[in-house]
This record gives sequence, C-alpha cells and structure tokens, in this order.
Amino acid sequence: MTIVPITSPDLDGVEVSWFSALCSDDYEFLGVPDGKLRSSWAHCSSIVQEAENQGFRNILCPSSYQVGQDTLSFVAGCAPITDKINLLAAVRCGEMQPIMLARTVATLDHMLEGRLTVNIISSDFPGQKEPSPFRYQRSREVVEILKQAWTQDQITYKGEVYDFSDGLTTDPARPYQTGGPLLYFGGYSPDALELCGQHCDVYLMWPETKDMLAERMRAVNAVAEKYERTLDYGLRVHVIVRDTENEAREYAQHLVSKLNDDQGTAIRERALDSSSLGVSHQAKNRELADMEGFIEPNLWTGVGRARSGCGAALVGSTDQVLSALEDYQKMGIRAFILSGYPHIDECRHFGSRVLPQMKTVQLNEAYGRKPGATPLTPLGAGERR
Repeated sequence: MTIVPITSPDLDGVEVSWFSALCSDDYEFLGVPDGKLRSSWAHCSSIVQEAENQGFRNILCPSSYQVGQDTLSFVAGCAPITDKINLLAAVRCGEMQPIMLARTVATLDHMLEGRLTVNIISSDFPGQKEPSPFRYQRSREVVEILKQAWTQDQITYKGEVYDFSDGLTTDPARPYQTGGPLLYFGGYSPDALELCGQHCDVYLMWPETKDMLAERMRAVNAVAEKYERTLDYGLRVHVIVRDTENEAREYAQHLVSKLNDDQGTAIRERALDSSSLGVSHQAKNRELADMEGFIEPNLWTGVGRARSGCGAALVGSTDQVLSALEDYQKMGIRAFILSGYPHIDECRHFGSRVLPQMKTVQLNEAYGRKPGATPLTPLGAGERR
C-alpha cells in the first residue's frame, strides 16, 4: 500500500513525536487564553519532560515572531533536563546569518549529544512580504551553506542571496551527528517541493484526506527522483483519544464550546503563514467537512477554527486512533508529530493508551546519523548523507 518509494523500506517502526506549545497555542477551551497554559519556559519545558516520560521519540519546538519562546534558546535549555527525547527545532531561514546558524545548530547538536533535528521554515518576516520563489531560494541557499559548513573545511558559495565565494573556514562548525541533523520540511508550492526533493530528509504534511496526502507524496517524490533520492514522510496532526469514540467526540465539542469565531479568526490571522497555500488547504478541509466537522472517519477539522497551520485532529477510541495511524504508516508515513489540548493532558492520554501499542524509533538514529549508530542500509550514490 506504500504510495511512493521511501528511504526506510525496511523500517517497521515509526517516529512518534509530540509538540511543545511555544507559540501560546495551549488551551482547555480553544480561543480562550488560560494563564496557567501560557507560553513560558516553565510550562513549555514541562511539556517536553512529560513527552519524554511518556516515551515519545521527538518533540517539535515551533517558532513565532509575535508570541512565545525563542526556539533555539528553548532547545538549548532543554538539553540538561532531558536525556532520551530528540528535539525538532523550527528554523526560519534568513532569520540568522547562515554561517552563524550553522555554528549555532552544531553547538546545540553537541549539547544534545545528537538528539537534534531541524524543521526548515521559509515564511515571511514581520513587516515585509517576499515573493514565494525568493523565500524558497533563500532557504535553498541557507540549507546548502549549512551542509557545506557541517561537512567541509571551507565554505565557498555564491548564490542569489548569499555570497561567500572568497571562502571561509568552518572550524568548529562540525555537528555531533554525521552530516548534521536530519532536515524536516513542509511546503506545497513547486519551489517548496523542489527544495525538499533535492535537499531535505522528511517531508511533513498537514492533515487532509488520504487521497490528498497520497497526491502530495507523489508530487515531492517526483522531484526527489530527479536527484536520485528518496525521502521519508511525516504527518503533523492533533489527537483526541479516549476509551470510547463517544467520549472523544464529547471532548472535541468541549474543546470548542467557548470558541468565539472572531477570536478564532484573529488567532489564525496573526500567524505569518496565514495566507500560505498550505493554510488555504486546511481552510478548504473545513469547507468540505460534514455538519460535525469530520472530513474522513475520525478526522475532525474543528480545531482549525482557532489555529493557523495544522487544522485537524484524529478523534476516537484507542483502537480507532491506532488503526488510523497504522493506515498512514502503510501509505509510507514514517513520522507523526502529534499534539492535543491541553498539551500535557493529551500527551498522557495518548501516551498511556496508544503509544505502548506502537513500535517507535528515532529516525536520525535509525539512519546512522549518531556516532556509533548502524545505518539501515549501506549508503550509495545519490543518497542523502
């Protein structure tokens, strides 16, 4: 049932990740601010620690200019308070000079002893709007410079945005992991797919119908094939799991029971990617959903009423949510980035009910990125490390 060739055909486990609500995205009632759930070091780091305690293998640390914690500082702070979980740091390309970014990421990778992964972002900056082709060209150059810094003794690079053609030494920009952290990436435009297919490792998708997800996977795989590469695929989705489907659906209604549509719109529009192609597809999901907000069995779009970006949740009993994730895995999806409201509570619900029934891995370790790890298969020409 696998939709496209994947990098990890022999991998029978999946990377199951949680989400730390750095960007003031934690509620008991969607759209109703709650002081005890506000974005703070204390609250967000406790989400990371709970996710590690529950056995999640990675955790997404998102980025926002307008609200929340600084991502890279937050990840650094998590290094001494965790020892097993990976951290998936969102990096907005162009925010930091790329050679300085290479050094920062390498330092973080050493602090975490190889437990770092990176989510490449290409959104606008506050106060400026750039054409999509320029933003992805800038991201392409940042990624290419990072890879030079992490694998070569000297950077010699000339692009449309950055020019280091005179050469710069890179010592000590070597990361802990061989070749640097895995690069996770999400985007829908042709420029986004081109960048991911050539340079990134895990293509992340937001929830849509399975047919639409398969279409996205085929599109980015066609690009990767041009470069003699294969990718792995990930799904970012919320979850509401309870002992019974009725209990899960009741909680979904509880979550939106105090949502004011104007407040929900304000929350969606404050995000810098609120007008992106991916966000428009999440809005389309809500238009196509049934009267209760479901676009497929157990896939509920109500959470997108008060959230830009990932706008749907798997809602159901333990068996229903587990079966849905297994179906995605059969499609070739090897990474799940999950979240729920409030994040610590839902982390425990999923961690106690579903996670013990799943075989999980850390993708960077499975692929031999960490020193001493054994890759799944020997590296060949054109492969990504």
